[in-house]
Amino acid sequence: MLLRWKLESQSPQCSFTPFTPAAKLRLHSGPGAFCHSSAAQTKLLNKQNHYVLSGLRPTGRVHLGNYFGAIRNWVGLQDQYRCFYFVADWHALTSDYADPSRIRASVFDAVADWLAAGLDPSRCTIFLQSEVKEHAELHLLLSMVTPLPWLERVPTFKEQQQQLVEKDLNTYGFLGYPLLQTADIIVYRANFVPVGEDQASHLELSREIVRRFNNLYGPVFPEPQALFTATPKVPGLDGRKMSKSYGNTIGLTASADEIRALVMTMFTDPNRIRRKDPGNPDICNLFQFHRLFSTPDVIARVDHECRTAQIGCVDDKKLMAEIIIESLAPIRERREKIEKDPSMVWDALKAGNQIARERAAETLVNVRKAMNIQYDELMK
Repeated sequence: MLLRWKLESQSPQCSFTPFTPAAKLRLHSGPGAFCHSSAAQTKLLNKQNHYVLSGLRPTGRVHLGNYFGAIRNWVGLQDQYRCFYFVADWHALTSDYADPSRIRASVFDAVADWLAAGLDPSRCTIFLQSEVKEHAELHLLLSMVTPLPWLERVPTFKEQQQQLVEKDLNTYGFLGYPLLQTADIIVYRANFVPVGEDQASHLELSREIVRRFNNLYGPVFPEPQALFTATPKVPGLDGRKMSKSYGNTIGLTASADEIRALVMTMFTDPNRIRRKDPGNPDICNLFQFHRLFSTPDVIARVDHECRTAQIGCVDDKKLMAEIIIESLAPIRERREKIEKDPSMVWDALKAGNQIARERAAETLVNVRKAMNIQYDELMK
C-alpha cells in the first residue's frame, strides 16, 4: 500500500502522520514533503532507477473512479520511480473503431485532468501511445511468437464480447488487445506496473510472453512486476462500479453545482424508508463517499447520527456534496487554468512523446539484434 505522508518534524528521526483522504486531495498542487534517513535515501535512489508504466484509454474527463483507482497513485509514484504514463488512443480503437470522432477531444480532456490532479511533466513522462510507433512494431514482432490460445483464453475477451453486444468485436485488434498491452509495457523495459491486488492476474500474460521471448532470443526484457497500490472501491451514484457506461459517475473536475445535483441522486440505505427510521451506513452507498473524502471525526459522527436517525439522507447528501466540492476545489481550479492555456496539454505531450520515443527506440534496437533483423549496413 502506497501512502503520501505529511512531515511533522525536521529531526533526523522524521515523525510522520498520514493525511486524511480530504487532505490528500489538496496535496497534489506540488511535490510532497518527505524526509529520509541515509538508508531510506539510498533505497529511494535505487527505486528511481526503476521504470513504472501505466496508461488509460481516453474516455474524456476523468471521474472519481479513475482518480482513486489509478491517477491518485500515479501522482504519488512520480517522486519514487521513473514513471511513464500514456494515453492509450490505439486501445480506444479496439472497441470504438467505427466512430473515432471523440478520441482527439477525449485525449485532451484526459491529459488536462491528469495535470490538474497533480501529474507534473518535470517529474514524470506523459505521452500519447500513437505517437510512439515502436509500440506497433513490437506488437507485430510479439505476434510472431505468441500462441493464439494464449490470447483466446483471456477472460475479458469473451466477457466484453458478451457485454458489448452492440459492437462487432470479432476483430484481430480486439483479440490482440492484451498483446498490444504487453508491448506498451515492455517497450519501455518497465520494471513495475501499478495494479490493485485483484488485477495482478491481468499482468501474468505479459510476463508469460516476456519469458517466451527471452527463452527464444535471450534476456532482452525484464519481467514486469505488479506494483500493488491502494485502490479503494469507488461506487457509482447507483451503487454499481463507477463507470461512464453506466452513467453513474461524478467528474473529478465537475462544477460545484454539478456535484450538488449528482450527489442528490445518490442511492442510500435501501431499508431506510422514513426520516425517523435508523439507517445502516454499512450498506449505504452515500456513506462510502464519506470514507473517501471525510475526516475521521466526520465519518464517526455521521455513522452515529445515521444509526440513531439524527441525520436524514437528504441532509447527509447536502453535507457530502459540500465536502466533495471543497476537497476537489484545488483540482478544479487548476483545470480551469489549463482550459485558458491549452498549450499546457500539448506541450506536456510533445515533451513526453520525445522522451518515450528515445527509450522505446533503444529497446527496439535490442529486439532487432536479438531476432537477427538489425541491418547495420543500411544505417551507414
